[in-house]
Amino acid sequence: MPLQDHMHLISVDDHLIEPPNVWTSRLPKKFHEEGPHIIEMDMSNSGGDEGLSKALLASARGEGGRKAQAKIAEVWSYEGKIYPNIGLNAVAGKKPQEYGMDPTRYSDMLPGCYDPKARVADMDIDGVQAALCFPSFPRFAGTVFIDHKDSELALLSVQAWNDFHLDEWAATAPDRFIPLIILPLWDPQEAAKEIYRCHAKGAKAITFPENTVGLGLPSFYTDHWDPVFHAAEETKMPLCMHFGSSGKAPMTSPEAPMAVMIALFGTNSMYATADLLFSPMFYKFPNLKVALSEGGIGWIPYLLERIDLTWEKHRWYQNVNKEVRPSEIFRKNIYGCFIDDLEGVSRRHQIGIDNITWECDYPHSDSNWPNSRRFTEKLLAEVPDDEAHKIVELNARELYHFPRVR
Repeated sequence: MPLQDHMHLISVDDHLIEPPNVWTSRLPKKFHEEGPHIIEMDMSNSGGDEGLSKALLASARGEGGRKAQAKIAEVWSYEGKIYPNIGLNAVAGKKPQEYGMDPTRYSDMLPGCYDPKARVADMDIDGVQAALCFPSFPRFAGTVFIDHKDSELALLSVQAWNDFHLDEWAATAPDRFIPLIILPLWDPQEAAKEIYRCHAKGAKAITFPENTVGLGLPSFYTDHWDPVFHAAEETKMPLCMHFGSSGKAPMTSPEAPMAVMIALFGTNSMYATADLLFSPMFYKFPNLKVALSEGGIGWIPYLLERIDLTWEKHRWYQNVNKEVRPSEIFRKNIYGCFIDDLEGVSRRHQIGIDNITWECDYPHSDSNWPNSRRFTEKLLAEVPDDEAHKIVELNARELYHFPRVR
């Protein structure tokens, strides 16, 4: 049956492309040259730039795939390194045949990718009421700033992104955008301060890596992150762990096409779930919430069954909690989300109706824009109204403390 008119669609995973002036309009003038800023680059002569990976350059030049047209791309420069706007991150409105990894220009994108007013208009077309938008240039969890030369610049750059998101992006339509922040991950004390600073300005969510070890940082099993987790719990701001935020792609072999990585990216969320449930995080911070962003949900019943079985047989000789079943912790503390996960929808009761949220993923390639509402209606056609309402709206409003205005 159709989604009822009173049911809002809330996407817990969308993305924004940062406008060129995010940092130049907020950083002190002395940092304008080294801070993030847009430059133009001829991609046919970019082989020596450290910021571009070999795989990206091969794709940009058309090696091993569709031939790219030579053009001047707009790319980000930060502390002398180059970070391109990847075309695959802004494909809304394009056909799959037009997708590619080529570095791109703002003129190649729909304005809704980088302009919040235009984004609202695109959400209206799509039938989406509200969205939580992850970063692009700083990466999903702001991890580009970890490997910095100047710690003052890095911290100011994190704060500038947060101020842009809170004061400009989300403030454009407070009932349409769930305010999200990044953290200075290299310093847990500063990260906790940033959580409190931004919470006072209205922030509702924190993006955090799905696995910190791959970034050269301590794991969830240590007390290193206690200041961050305490601040997140105290402010009731969930940690949004987007797949790929660890910087580790699930590749099987050097020769495998990128399709293998795309197909397997949900396994990053599986790894994160197992790590979280066996770690001491939720025992030390029992009210902390984690949202697994863009990880899908169809795998959750199997993994919880497997984790519980492992816990039953192997908990006695390992340094894990021996009193609480991991699946109980999952249903109290962890949320999944889906775009077009028919398997997950059909097994929603094994997952937990209260633990499922919906996502659009605009403007990325998994998105169904501009047909999200129609597509989701078909996907949830056999789901009772009360359950569908929780999945598409109510669970997200409760998790992010984002009440309905109208």
